[in-house]
Amino acid sequence: MEQEYLLEMKGIDKRFLGVHALKGVNLNLKRGEVVALVGENGAGKSTLMKVLTGIHQPDGGTITYEGRPYAVRNIREAQELGIGMIHQELNMMNHLTVAQNIYIGRESMVAKAWINDGAMIKKTRELFKYIGINIDPTVKLGTLTVGKQQMVEIAKAVSHNTKLLILDEPTAALTQTEIEELFKIMADLKAKGIGMIYISHRMDEIKRISDRVTVMRDGEYVDTVDTDKVTKDEIIQMMIGRVVYEDPKQKSNVPADAEVVLEVKHLTSGNTIKDVSFKLHRGEILGFSGLMGAGRTEVARAIFGADPFDSGEIYIKGKRVNIKTPADAVAHGIGYLSEDRKRYGLMLIKSVAENTAIASLDRYIRFGFISDGKIKDEAREYNNKLRTKTPSMDQLLKNLSGGNQQKVIIARWLIKNSDILIFDEPTRGIDVGAKSEIYTLINGLAAQGKSIIVISSELVEVLRLSDRVLVMCEGRKTGELDISEANQEKIMQLSTKREEINYGTAV
Repeated sequence: MEQEYLLEMKGIDKRFLGVHALKGVNLNLKRGEVVALVGENGAGKSTLMKVLTGIHQPDGGTITYEGRPYAVRNIREAQELGIGMIHQELNMMNHLTVAQNIYIGRESMVAKAWINDGAMIKKTRELFKYIGINIDPTVKLGTLTVGKQQMVEIAKAVSHNTKLLILDEPTAALTQTEIEELFKIMADLKAKGIGMIYISHRMDEIKRISDRVTVMRDGEYVDTVDTDKVTKDEIIQMMIGRVVYEDPKQKSNVPADAEVVLEVKHLTSGNTIKDVSFKLHRGEILGFSGLMGAGRTEVARAIFGADPFDSGEIYIKGKRVNIKTPADAVAHGIGYLSEDRKRYGLMLIKSVAENTAIASLDRYIRFGFISDGKIKDEAREYNNKLRTKTPSMDQLLKNLSGGNQQKVIIARWLIKNSDILIFDEPTRGIDVGAKSEIYTLINGLAAQGKSIIVISSELVEVLRLSDRVLVMCEGRKTGELDISEANQEKIMQLSTKREEINYGTAV
């Protein structure tokens, strides 16, 4: 007899003002099974999960959970029925201990008068033993790595007697070691009969961790397939309706005599940037590679004037410049796309048009007034080029998917017509279809003479885009490779080339 589904969602329909977000979507999940939910940004994955967790109410379709009709009005009701969700952006209290975070709002009390921390610590240790997590319950959450914090979040969900766990891009900010730890925990939860919906754009992970794959496209259900019976390319084709090629670049497209548009000499800042020097040529894509904590983002932020640096010089087209603020950098033709777009790049309660134009407002002022019509026209032109999915330029940015929010920031710097572009993790949280579009865009900008720095944690991405690769480790530049000689092995060797310390010679 076929195993009863833990969850069945049939024909789920959802509309928002002028947007048909879900069009008869199906999803089912068995106990102790991992189903990967995939699709381009804007395909409807998040909306479907918000329906499941009670944030949105469906306009049509049926949901069955544990063999019974399911209808919840909010996250708390879903949680009480054993449905938990681990979001991409963690939402926990860094100043509280691990145990306090897990049982916040459900504290153990003594005589109903004061909190019994000892009891919560004991329960947390028992919970961690059950899941297979090795973390001290007494430490402040803020002292843990992102990977460890995520494990605490999972433990918190399991503490609610979770039967169904949703993981939204759980590996986006994790190191490879942390990913392995996460997958071990997922395997343990699976063995305990917990069903999991795994949302990710990383095909290798999906092939490894999931039992089945459910594909969505443009708010519609495409198909559900057994993971071991489908290839990565077939999944991608179902997601986007076309073939995507991500072959490594074989040779540099930059002429040998290309002008040096940016030169950094001996950039130093505390222990994060140690005497970094490099050149960027016109029309070149310079890839920055390295492990977490290598100092790549710190270099980018220093160049852009977002963070001060102790010493060093910056030259643009041979002329030394003094960049103290982002405004200085923008004035010198530098545009910066931050790795943390929500914190540093986006105004979520403003419209797509406003977010696109914010760096170029001066060009829309006429006789002391801002031309809203011109802003919308240019914002529409550039967002159309990027295939940004939005019902209008008036749409609030918070209502767009993460990938489409990223495209809006890229459109911002295209409008500004910056000569030097720094893209820090430009495809983080973006699906493979959008990745391909952004790769094409970046290559197109370089062909137009733009000079681009691409910082990426994905080696495949670095090799796909770069004309030259600069590698960092622990704040130092450990090597530069022409793309013709670069490969994953060489980059990893340089990424782990720690500073040699001379302790002297014994006499």
